[in-house]
Amino acid sequence: MHPDPDPVLAGQESVWQFPRPSIAQPVAMRLRVEFAGVTIAETIAGIRTIETSHPPTYYFPRADVTAELRANGRRSFCEWKGQAVYFDVSANGRVAESAAWSYPEPSATFASLAGHIAFYPALMDDCFVDGERATPQPGGFYGGWITQAVAGPFKGGPGSDFW
Repeated sequence: MHPDPDPVLAGQESVWQFPRPSIAQPVAMRLRVEFAGVTIAETIAGIRTIETSHPPTYYFPRADVTAELRANGRRSFCEWKGQAVYFDVSANGRVAESAAWSYPEPSATFASLAGHIAFYPALMDDCFVDGERATPQPGGFYGGWITQAVAGPFKGGPGSDFW
C-alpha cells in the first residue's frame, strides 16, 4: 500500500512523480559535503539519481572529493545500477565507516556514475544543495538528500518497506 503524496508546493517536485526504475541526471546545482570541520566534497558537476518515493541521491565527480576514501570491502547490489563498493571517509582525524559509495562498473544505463562518489548525509556533518542544508532520508539504508525542493512522503522510515 502506498501513502498519499504530500501536496506539491511551488518550486517542488513530488518524489511520487519520479520514475521507476530509477534514472541518473546531471545537475548544475552546487553540492557540498562537510565532515570533521572541513568541506570534503564540492561540485557544480554532480549527478542525481531519482526513483519513485525517494529523495534524490547526489554523486560527486571523484576529482571534486578531497576527503580520504578507503575501500572497506563492503559491497551491495542494485538491480539497476549494478555492484556498489563502499568507502570509509576520513578527514581531520575523524573516520565515518561506510559513509560513501560508488559504482566502479555501473550498468550501461547508469554509465555516467562511473568515477563518481555518493555520501550518506546521515553520516556526514552537513550536506548542502545550492546552500540549503539537506536532511538525510529516513532509515539507514538509503542515501537520499531531502530539501525543500522535494515533496514526500519518503521511503525509508517505519512502515515504508513495501512502497
